[in-house]
Amino acid sequence: MQRVPLIEGAAAEASAPEFLERLVQQAEGARASDIHLQMLGQSASVCFRLDGVLTAATEIPGSLGERVIGRIKYLSRLKTYQESLPQDGRIEKESLHSGSDIRVATYPTVTGEKVVLRLFNTPDVRRLNELELPADVLSQVQSFLHQTAGLLLLTGPAGSGKTTTIYACLRYLAELGGRHIITVEDPAEQIVPGIMQTEVSEARGLDFAKAARHLLRQDPQVLVIGEVRDDETANICLRAALTGHLVISTLHAGSCKGVFERLLVLCKDHSAVASSVALVLNQRLLRRLCPACFGRTCPQCLGTGYRNRLPVVESFCPEDAARRLIAASQVDDLVVKPSLEDRARVLVDAKVTNIEEVQRVLGVSAA
Repeated sequence: MQRVPLIEGAAAEASAPEFLERLVQQAEGARASDIHLQMLGQSASVCFRLDGVLTAATEIPGSLGERVIGRIKYLSRLKTYQESLPQDGRIEKESLHSGSDIRVATYPTVTGEKVVLRLFNTPDVRRLNELELPADVLSQVQSFLHQTAGLLLLTGPAGSGKTTTIYACLRYLAELGGRHIITVEDPAEQIVPGIMQTEVSEARGLDFAKAARHLLRQDPQVLVIGEVRDDETANICLRAALTGHLVISTLHAGSCKGVFERLLVLCKDHSAVASSVALVLNQRLLRRLCPACFGRTCPQCLGTGYRNRLPVVESFCPEDAARRLIAASQVDDLVVKPSLEDRARVLVDAKVTNIEEVQRVLGVSAA
């Protein structure tokens, strides 16, 4: 793992509150999405997730690490004495004089506790035309959002930008106006004015399926379900799309074809799958070459060669022939073009990213 000297001079006698505030401020300054703090016995490692890649920041004395973890637990109202079970909490930004609310997750390991801080800097929700989607994909998404019924499914691994795309869709819909829009999220990461947003809570017995069942009685015209995790949620989404609702959700499948393969397993009515799905987006995020050094590393990119990310997306909008194949469970015969690799090749040729980054994210070369 590449080490970037983001934090200097951490001493054993440092104040835990002061160190934690400085750590969060430096993470925000580096545009990190997460801070990883792991006890390693006599020391503790600190890493930042920069543009999706975990990057070593520093190593601190174990005594300081323990005090910082205790401080994190105190601020997030967790049990400070509990080290053998995972805990989840939240720190309000005012507590650390930071610009981000922070989600906290602790986990026991053989070398001591591991704590991950997820930084939620909440600027305005981005617009669709600010996401840098390919022009044809942007047109497909906008066309879908103007429809009155149908299902849009996004797929891709964690951290591939699905949530950002969904929030941009929500902003677009809110600005169009005239429709009752309800979301079910886990968690609600941003607040969109004009949208009725709901968070699932396993502790309260409110999962995606139960929330979706009841929210349909709230007379929504647009329903956003954070994730299709089971057959009940999948069938609710299909029925809603077939009965005059616009539905947006995510499903872990890895490809456009994979979305239909999973849906056909989750839903017995294959004709409903074929009829309801209007658009599938399979996306990833590629790191952009640093505009200051073009990948040669410099202070602006903290020596990584990259700065910020952009989406690479394949889309599939079923037409009549494709719907017949889906209804007949002949998913292997579906043709999805351009593919993720085709889209990535365009970005490499434009020198926006490089082959090494495409290999890291897609596992293939764009040469």
